[in-house]
Amino acid sequence: MILAPFSPAAMGSVTDVVARVLAQKLIERWAQPVVVEDRRGANGVIGSELVAKSAPDGYTLLVVNAAHVTNPALHAKLPYDTLRDFAPVSMIAVVPSVLVVHPSVPARSVRELVALAGARLDGLNYASAGSGSSTHLAGLLFNTMAGVSMVHVPYKGGRLALTELIGGQVSLMFGSMILSMPHVSTGKLRALGVTSAKRSIAAPGLPTIAETALPGYEVTTWFALLAPAKVPGPVVNKLNAEITSLLTLPDIRDRMLFHGAEVHHRSSADLGDHIRRELAKWGKLMRESAARMDPP
Repeated sequence: MILAPFSPAAMGSVTDVVARVLAQKLIERWAQPVVVEDRRGANGVIGSELVAKSAPDGYTLLVVNAAHVTNPALHAKLPYDTLRDFAPVSMIAVVPSVLVVHPSVPARSVRELVALAGARLDGLNYASAGSGSSTHLAGLLFNTMAGVSMVHVPYKGGRLALTELIGGQVSLMFGSMILSMPHVSTGKLRALGVTSAKRSIAAPGLPTIAETALPGYEVTTWFALLAPAKVPGPVVNKLNAEITSLLTLPDIRDRMLFHGAEVHHRSSADLGDHIRRELAKWGKLMRESAARMDPP
């Protein structure tokens, strides 16, 4: 069983797609049922707790996104330990976001947006799919690295946030490429750059934020497969090998790319290192941001 713990209303819709694509291929490989079960709620906490407390036999797995490492900073107490209660199995995919602005915003590059955000006394605001989402973190990191104070406006999901941006209720958003780019094509939004370290396969003509204005800037939503902590090493290695093999298949790559995701596999150990780095990076940023907004 593969649990998809995030709501389709938010970025978690891709989590569900990732889980179902892998499940179908594993059914073909193993000739036995692989069920995908939605256990949504509390930004992934409910489904994550269920897997953390499941039998460590390799039959219950969890697809997580980047919210997995921001939840510790958002919740005073979680019903599991983000590091100790899970065994990293494999990275699956990464999804860069795109910085899009409403046409009324007089900025045609990231550099111009930084200057505008620094000069406007009333400030600019940015929409997100919710506190702790990658769309929120992208804005936090942008504010910190650019030395500006754009106001965060959280919504209940990326689609609603994008609708409000198109309507002009907010200034900009670090949105998903699959949802945002069609509106760029019609002129309802203007794209300034992508949040990944390298240019996106889906939009190679768009520069990165790092190359145009903020060197070192990088935010992506990533998707990974986890298991309960005490799953035996040989089982984890077998699962990693299967996932790595599946991610080389052209139809898997094409299906992922259709949903804005670029396949990206790593060893179990590399994924564990990545999760630890992400926990430290975003935990520090969110604590510092909260301290600036609510000084002692």
